[in-house]
Amino acid sequence: MRFSVLLPTRNGGRFLDNCIRSILGENADIELIVSDNANNDETPAVLDGWRSDKRLQVLRLNTPVSVTDNWNNALRAARGDYLLMMGDDDYLLPGYFQRLASVIDRHGEPDCVIHNAYSYVAPGSIGDDDNSYYGERHFGYEASLDREMLLPVDLRHSIVRDMFRFRVRIPLNMQTTLVRRQAAALVQGGLFQPPFPDHFALNSLLLSAAKWVFVPEQLLVVGVTPKSFGHYVYSNRQASGLAYLGIDAQFPGRLPGNELLNGMHVWLNMLKQAFPNELRNIEVDRAGYVRRQAYAWLMQRKLGGINSRECLANFAHLGASDWCGLATTIFDRQSWARLTRMFTLASKSEIEQQWGGLAPLPGVRNIAEFAKWATNRPGQP
Repeated sequence: MRFSVLLPTRNGGRFLDNCIRSILGENADIELIVSDNANNDETPAVLDGWRSDKRLQVLRLNTPVSVTDNWNNALRAARGDYLLMMGDDDYLLPGYFQRLASVIDRHGEPDCVIHNAYSYVAPGSIGDDDNSYYGERHFGYEASLDREMLLPVDLRHSIVRDMFRFRVRIPLNMQTTLVRRQAAALVQGGLFQPPFPDHFALNSLLLSAAKWVFVPEQLLVVGVTPKSFGHYVYSNRQASGLAYLGIDAQFPGRLPGNELLNGMHVWLNMLKQAFPNELRNIEVDRAGYVRRQAYAWLMQRKLGGINSRECLANFAHLGASDWCGLATTIFDRQSWARLTRMFTLASKSEIEQQWGGLAPLPGVRNIAEFAKWATNRPGQP
């Protein structure tokens, strides 16, 4: 079997049917493995509607587990040569497997194929905003990545080193990377590890996999819905999001604020332990971490997620060395760009202020409608 699609799901039943339809609607050598994380919504009924398709395998967990354990439950059952991770609120665009099969054949069985995607934010996902939003590019790759190409090893290693400075140069979403199962099996301690399993997995593969291929096209849609972690992030409810996913991102020197940053700090240290030779003399940039958290506090204050007193209380957590590091913001171009953007987008909606590149999409109410709209526009292949 060539492709295994892993679909761990936790109470995403109202979005699940569209996701499954986008996968099993493809004519390809695939299996779809759904890890049902003790769902108590309409998920079992949705899955029953697809039981006649022999490509579907359902793994039922009777007690809820963490997001990492749920992912690993699906991974253990995979038999395909290549692995694709999907969320229950994502959507595969037509022709995905044919396009990726041609890339795999052309480049001689690469370990990883990374590509782009559309972003789609469903109504009600951010605060009380009942509009749909989309992003033409889920991730803005650097200008040199403008065509199908093999990623040089030194480029891949530089991407990981920049992670330690909190500069993210690839999307940290598993959905946008197809992984060869043989390469996944070689990751020390297992491919998916907490707190955010896709983040550790992708950076481990950047360091360890023999061959990565980049493809510039959008081949699927990454969704944000009221049950996804993105909903909690952009609605200033990150603590609830961590509890929902079963994630604990604790470490010495932890600051309140953006929990994705805190999770990043944890897995960066894990990565350093797993790859001591490749990451020799590389340390987590404390000043970079403080700058990013300070920006998060200011953005939360601007959007009303915290009040002025709470914002000042966050700054009170900083020690003398942290204040010195924060002073280096005047030399950091990315920080100036974030601050400039924060104070020049006042006319935009709350979600557009937080997530650059999104645009409202009137009349579209779900991800399947968006996928149809995106692929049928004039000029689309």
